[in-house]
Amino acid sequence: MKGLQTIILLILSNAFMTLAWYGHLRFKPFKAAEAWGLWGVILLSWSIAFFEYCLQVPANRYGHKMHGGPYDLLQLKVIQEVVSLSVFAVFTLLFFKQEALRWNHFVAFCCLVLAVYFVFKK
Repeated sequence: MKGLQTIILLILSNAFMTLAWYGHLRFKPFKAAEAWGLWGVILLSWSIAFFEYCLQVPANRYGHKMHGGPYDLLQLKVIQEVVSLSVFAVFTLLFFKQEALRWNHFVAFCCLVLAVYFVFKK
């Protein structure tokens, strides 16, 4: 159960982080966002990233073997990277339709899935 809980928390935390890192790029059409300037956008991103940390830290804590979870540190990191890129791909498809995902992106993602396989291989 802790393994599934960890992955769900990682998905949610990465949704916030992707929004914090790349969401401001969608604010361009809004005049209010232009008035904020770079520091305003940074503060907005930090406020969004706060929620990412509120989910990421428990995900790592619940998932790590030291706290009763099923994963070692390397496994947690590789899972995190696959989740991060998966969330980013969905975000890109939904909010940045002008950005095309190409075959080489798919191949790179497959390499990450292979990394998950190898990190869990005994």
